[in-house]
Amino acid sequence: MDLWVGIFAAAGVAALMGLALKVGNLTSSDIGETYSVMATFENVGGLKPRAPVKSAGVVVGRVDGIKFDGTTFEAIVTLKVDKRFPFPKDTFANIYTAGLLGEQYVGLEAGGDTDTLKNGDKITHTQDAVVLEKMISQFLYSKASENKDSETKDPAVTDKKQEK
Repeated sequence: MDLWVGIFAAAGVAALMGLALKVGNLTSSDIGETYSVMATFENVGGLKPRAPVKSAGVVVGRVDGIKFDGTTFEAIVTLKVDKRFPFPKDTFANIYTAGLLGEQYVGLEAGGDTDTLKNGDKITHTQDAVVLEKMISQFLYSKASENKDSETKDPAVTDKKQEK
């Protein structure tokens, strides 16, 4: 009986370790030799190193590092892209969120240039991460200003203000 409890406990610990590695994005991938490209963003949101780089929903690389440039006040994101996938020089790099509150990743959208990105090149066409809190505050601000405008245009409200 004690043997079965030990086996069951060991299997449970192994399953938890596997789940932790999967969630932490630390499992090995089939990305082979890579080339490194950089992209600058004004806001990377919650993007983290080792986040996937995807194109058409397929993982083609990983985020290698994120640094802050003190002169331009932008984030410099270094991407490691599998050499099997040569992207055109006019490729777009966008930061997306998987699901409503999921992990963030870099999406590459290939352009039409015949020249391809090489090791050390910079992707110039980028789109920042959509920050949910910023969108909500903009929505609330626009609704508040709409209500304020409608109150000043409503003759009943204007008449009541004049009576006072």
